[in-house]
Formats: sequence, C-alpha cells, structure tokens
Amino acid sequence: DVVGISGCSKVMNNLLNQIQIHKIDFVVVNGENADQTGVGLKKKICEDLFKCGENVITTGNHVWDQKETVKFIDEDDRLLRPDNLIKGQPGKRYDNYK
Repeated sequence: DVVGISGCSKVMNNLLNQIQIHKIDFVVVNGENADQTGVGLKKKICEDLFKCGENVITTGNHVWDQKETVKFIDEDDRLLRPDNLIKGQPGKRYDNYK
C-alpha cells in the first residue's frame, strides 16, 4: 500500500533497481492512498508509478476520494477498480487486465 508523498517517493526511487536485482516479473501496487493527502490517487501519480515498473495498480474504498479518478480510471487497463463495486461503476476489474 503506497501512502502519500513518502510512499510514492520510496517506490519511485527504488523499485526499478529492486526489479532488476531480484528479477521480479510482475509488480502489483495498491495505490488507493497514494495521493499527497493520503487518500485516493490522481492520474499523474498513476503515470509516475507505471514508469517505475508497476504492472498494475489496485484500488479500494478510497478510489473515489480524489474526484478526478472518475475521469481517467477507464483510460488505462492497468488501473484496477475494486471488484466488489456496484455494477456500472467506472474502471476495469482484474479479469479485464490485458
């Protein structure tokens, strides 16, 4: 669970190196608390995390705490919404990951 600025900074500064050292094939990060406020996430954060080697970002009950998420969660199959949301909610579930 990546939380706030400190969590994002740690991942962004270290993950690519850890992937190489440990020969990691697939990285899953829970990013629902990655925003600087500690709840929700924004498009820029997702883009930065994907550049660092994450394959998918999962979310949870804080996925909508940053309202802009509703606008971009449908744009990228690597940003996954909780599976137990009411049908018709924006975003892709894990079984839609390509």
